[in-house]
Amino acid sequence: VFTFVLGSGFAGLAGLLFAMSYPILEPFMGMLIGWKAFIAAVVGGIGDIKGAFVGGFLLGFIEVGVVAMPFLESTYRDLFAFTILLVILWIKPTGLFGMPQSTKI
Repeated sequence: VFTFVLGSGFAGLAGLLFAMSYPILEPFMGMLIGWKAFIAAVVGGIGDIKGAFVGGFLLGFIEVGVVAMPFLESTYRDLFAFTILLVILWIKPTGLFGMPQSTKI
């Protein structure tokens, strides 16, 4: 219960700060942020807090690195984020810190 309360509180705070930065309301205004959070969790490994933390920082470093390169446009950062997701899932389908699980029925 505490995790859901904490997560919901942080999501509300992030929504408030995002709305203050971009004062236009539209139905899909937080969709890209949600996709980036999903990418960070999947890259790190679903179900592992340490993996989500590392995945978020890896995604942030890659996006800042792409924006800082003078020969690349800043709009390519989303392309690199999704490409990193595909490459990591191709190499290790459970993410960086995820463990394979088998389910017996």
